[in-house]
Amino acid sequence: MSHKIIQSASNSELKHLSRLIAQSHYRFQHKLAVLEGIHLIQTFMQAGHSIQTLYVPQLRVFDNEIASLIAQLPEQKVVFVADYLLDKISDLVNSKEPVAIVQLLADTDTADIGDVVMLERVQDPGNVGTILRSALAAGIDNIVLSKDSVDVWSPKVLRAAMGAHAYLKIQTVTDLAAWCADYTCPLYATALSTSAKSIYSLNLTQPAGWLFGNEGSGLSAKILQTVSRHVIIPMSGQTESLNVAMAATICLFEQQRQRLQTRGILDN
Repeated sequence: MSHKIIQSASNSELKHLSRLIAQSHYRFQHKLAVLEGIHLIQTFMQAGHSIQTLYVPQLRVFDNEIASLIAQLPEQKVVFVADYLLDKISDLVNSKEPVAIVQLLADTDTADIGDVVMLERVQDPGNVGTILRSALAAGIDNIVLSKDSVDVWSPKVLRAAMGAHAYLKIQTVTDLAAWCADYTCPLYATALSTSAKSIYSLNLTQPAGWLFGNEGSGLSAKILQTVSRHVIIPMSGQTESLNVAMAATICLFEQQRQRLQTRGILDN
């Protein structure tokens, strides 16, 4: 059997791919996401995700890296596409990269979650991508987002996270406050309040959740009511606040530092 070739912009499969790239509600409806580029596709395959379809620009079918991808998939999952057609639908400018459709994993039940990072109304794709990378690097694989955050499976967030999605359990929930209320571990949030404690004074060696909020307005009052402890990051000089991705990284790595120290991996 020879590989399928798409040579028309009116092809229904190509239109489906284009909508998955461009429309968040369409991705949510079909529980699918689109991976763009060799590195991202390889990362998801190495993590054990099932590729639904791989679309390859005809011009590059003999490239060594792409040939390696093709060799790992059943022939019916590989589709060759006229180069100019992928240029028209790709979120990347003048892209000559392969793209792949991947099935999104089912949501994880609250009771089965230990450490978790929760994001409320975080809008910038770069911030969300950085937080995902930091969470994974700090040993946390559960991510929960409010529905009014940026679409975590958008091409921009996928690129910013540089493959972290492949190793994380990610879900977007309709009512984040209700989700937090069902969460049984301590829940921390970076917030300026009279009761806030320095992150460096807390014992973070046990499973916990972290809440981070919108770049401009922070966390909502409703969400803050669900929190076990308000946390501040001590800062010198005239700086009033940190970028949300930077603040998240500091918090998650302080937690990681304490845990590594407790296990004897770091010196006291």
